[in-house]
Amino acid sequence: MYEPELKEIAAHTVAYLPMRGPYAQTPEGYGRLYGWTAQHGLVPEGMPGAVYLTMPSEVPEADARWELIAPLADEPAEREPDEDGVGIRHVGPMTVASVTHVGPYETVGPAYATLFGWLARSGYRPAGPPMEVYYSDPATVAPSDYVTEIRIPIAVA
Repeated sequence: MYEPELKEIAAHTVAYLPMRGPYAQTPEGYGRLYGWTAQHGLVPEGMPGAVYLTMPSEVPEADARWELIAPLADEPAEREPDEDGVGIRHVGPMTVASVTHVGPYETVGPAYATLFGWLARSGYRPAGPPMEVYYSDPATVAPSDYVTEIRIPIAVA
């Protein structure tokens, strides 16, 4: 069902919004993040995503920590989160193990299991937290048609 693959991700710059607690905050968080980028004259480029600093299967949702990310055009200067909670970070190039999930966000568990199992069998080691890239707009696409790419940075020798 899932076909893991290795991908090279080019260096890029993101605006990011640290989040804590229930994932139901995500739509409001993206509103804040993209509103902030517009207020600061920044141009989004690419699909939105999230970096999961805690694994949903390992911590209660109330303790969840993640960052919403918006890739940016150009290379604005890095900055720590400001009074609105948004910062800018440069992300270096990386190799990731990746799978694509089609369906509701709540059903990504088997995709993660497949990807982590493939990593273990292949001998690759995770080198950072899992990321998701969202290729569908929940306002215009049915949950059964959501397309989510799951990425796990890996250490390469």
